[in-house]
Amino acid sequence: MKKYLLATVLAVLSLLAACGPAREDRIVIGSKNFTEQLILGELIAQHIEARTHLPVERKFYLAGTYICQQAILGGRIDIYPEYTGTALTAILKQTPEGSRQQVYDKVKEEYANRFHLAVGFPLGFNDTFAIEIRGEDARRLGLTTISQAAAHTPQWRAGFGYEFMERPDGYKGLAATYGLRFAASPRIMDLGLLARALKDKQIDLAAGNATDGLIPALDLFVLEDDRHYFPPYEAVPIVREAMLERHPEVKQALDELAGKISDEEMRELNYAVDGQHRDAAEVVEEFLRKKGL
Repeated sequence: MKKYLLATVLAVLSLLAACGPAREDRIVIGSKNFTEQLILGELIAQHIEARTHLPVERKFYLAGTYICQQAILGGRIDIYPEYTGTALTAILKQTPEGSRQQVYDKVKEEYANRFHLAVGFPLGFNDTFAIEIRGEDARRLGLTTISQAAAHTPQWRAGFGYEFMERPDGYKGLAATYGLRFAASPRIMDLGLLARALKDKQIDLAAGNATDGLIPALDLFVLEDDRHYFPPYEAVPIVREAMLERHPEVKQALDELAGKISDEEMRELNYAVDGQHRDAAEVVEEFLRKKGL
């Protein structure tokens, strides 16, 4: 009976796959599992649909960096949004240093040589890690930098995403650079929960994203990275070269997105979804229309 059910399921899946466009005629867009990535994935998908009229499949919420990297190397997705500093440190395992242009050039060269992946032009904003505390604490203690906050962290509880705890430009290096110690081991939380956990005083310090729209909405304060620990994190599309060879029109569509999103605009887009609970596809459609795209 089990063999029969398995055969039936496989037959149905095969039939469903056969009903859609052939894989080489579809563009598959992936993203990581947080709001900004959902927005960027949807933005890339909508723009390619509009400019090329190719069928686009969305495979969003693919966990973190490593899963997306394996998915694109395995040909399961064709494009996903990444950040140059993340590519440099988490994937290429290189020292987090250099200017925006230097980091971009290094990532572009290494991704082409090692992985046969193209790195598109930056989308315009730099989503660096943001070490956040409550605004009321920043004002009460007169804190503006991570170095100043380090004197208080032995009495604080910290919260970080799983990937931040593991990656080379994450917690261990940050703690060593600033001499951070906490009252207890950091809580590992989903990225989407960190800001509200901080606001609700479940934790006292978090590593979020600089373009998080909830930072001003929840009266959070971003501490200055005064020792310049974090590298640039410019958002860029990562693209399979094999797909571009078949569909060069996709590159033209992606190039049109270069420099189109400022830091402030990305915060507004994130807030529209996270803070106002609007549909991401609707928010993206409105933004593209405003940009004349």
